[in-house]
Amino acid sequence: MGTMYRSAHSDSFTRDRLPDVADWPDLCFDLPEFRYPERLNAAEDLLASGRPDRPAVLWTGGGWTYAELKTTASRIAHVLVDDLGLVPGGRVLLRGRNRPMMIAAWYGVLLAGGVVVTTMPMLRAGELATILDAAEISIALSENDLMDDMAGGAKLAKAPVRVLGFGNPGAGLEAHMATKAGAFAPVATAQDDVALLAFTSGTTGKPKACMHFHRDILIMADGYARHILAPVETDVFAGSPPIAFTFGLGGLVVFPARFGAAVALPDGPTPDAMLDCIARHRVSMLFTAPTAYKALLEKLDGADVTSLRACISAGETLPAAIFEAWLQKTGLKLMDGIGATEMIHIFISAKPHEIRPGHTGKPVPGYQACVLDEDGTILPPPATGRLAVKGPTGCRYMADARQKNYVQNGWNITGDTYHHDADGYFSFIARSDDMIVSSGYNIGGPEVEAALLMHPAVAECAVVGVPDAARGQIVKAFVVATSGHETGPALAEALQAHVKATIAPYKYPRAVAFVDELPKTQTGKIQRFRLRQQ
Repeated sequence: MGTMYRSAHSDSFTRDRLPDVADWPDLCFDLPEFRYPERLNAAEDLLASGRPDRPAVLWTGGGWTYAELKTTASRIAHVLVDDLGLVPGGRVLLRGRNRPMMIAAWYGVLLAGGVVVTTMPMLRAGELATILDAAEISIALSENDLMDDMAGGAKLAKAPVRVLGFGNPGAGLEAHMATKAGAFAPVATAQDDVALLAFTSGTTGKPKACMHFHRDILIMADGYARHILAPVETDVFAGSPPIAFTFGLGGLVVFPARFGAAVALPDGPTPDAMLDCIARHRVSMLFTAPTAYKALLEKLDGADVTSLRACISAGETLPAAIFEAWLQKTGLKLMDGIGATEMIHIFISAKPHEIRPGHTGKPVPGYQACVLDEDGTILPPPATGRLAVKGPTGCRYMADARQKNYVQNGWNITGDTYHHDADGYFSFIARSDDMIVSSGYNIGGPEVEAALLMHPAVAECAVVGVPDAARGQIVKAFVVATSGHETGPALAEALQAHVKATIAPYKYPRAVAFVDELPKTQTGKIQRFRLRQQ
């Protein structure tokens, strides 16, 4: 577990709301790279990792070197402290798209000893107010284009919130920055001072705030990125996940900085904008979700993606059809991985030469994983059960009784059902609450989805179990058809026949519904619980 170090936070809000140490997961710091000094400011370390003259952030028509990024972040830190009254331990809400100022603001908060609460751009006023109240936030920085909901959220919040806009030179945050020095003495935070409150995407009920320390930010780079991706300073990272999502924070902010590399930001969220970014900036490391890779595949003809060397997929299970199509078109194996907001980033994956299609991989160096039965007993491989993991990071919910559900006997219980094979590989079966039991058979919805996605008429799909008097549950598929295919009973029968021919026939969807779109969270994950409610 390690010692709790002397905090640099004069505002003790986050430390006071850590779960009882007895309810923490077991923490393992077996690798020497995870042994950090007592005083550690993650932003200071990351900004010092890149050579001052190397590119740090790139966008269409411009860019910052590491020296320019550090100067910008330092000015923001001065504004937060001098003009907005931030003290070490104070929470700052950030609201913005993946833009240069959003990245600089993230660094500025940490340099000043604050706690970053980065939010999804799609959140509305009521959802922002919930976060403002939960974390007792009094300072918010928002992109001007997203200010309506931010201002609305501040009005709904129980306590006053000072909101400063950015993205308009000469006004708001930038006007304050213009009067500030370009150097700031970083607050000497403890390695276990809370640096981030990462709110889960809230697929059900009240979102949970995951509390991550300064050391956790470096661990995701010194563990997963160092050992699985092996970046170098000439790499250029890009991707679509919002940096409010820890998958995006790692891939687009922390990993490039830790290895002195650059991040390139596309002009927008479309496949065309991403492909233009890849070609323009010679992107070598791409981070996005399986559905986005599928969208990119449809636009690949004529696109220049020859600079890519690693393509990382997470956020949802990776269907075999997408893996095979990407490999065929690019010659690259998609690097699947499972992470969790609770664990900060990916903890099971595979290096390119160790990838086995259909398998997520093995535990990332520094982590251990196993599968458990319903009683919490570890099942020796080969076995299927509840995935459990432990390592140098782990779940700490802020003042939330659900801590005891996620952490059991020192293990983080992710809520996934996995198969652990005799070679040590883990493969995803289903979210534990998405397992369908029909006539006594256990059916993993994602396996049926993967089979459906192999059919050219299926653009997207989600499979759930629905109550059935005779069978207990039946498999029901919700399908978004690709353009040019007529939906109706004939297509439904064709899809059912296709699934029977692809996987064990008893797994086929006995009901098929065609829909225009699937319900999704802010991070793009399908909300299957909403489909079950229908």
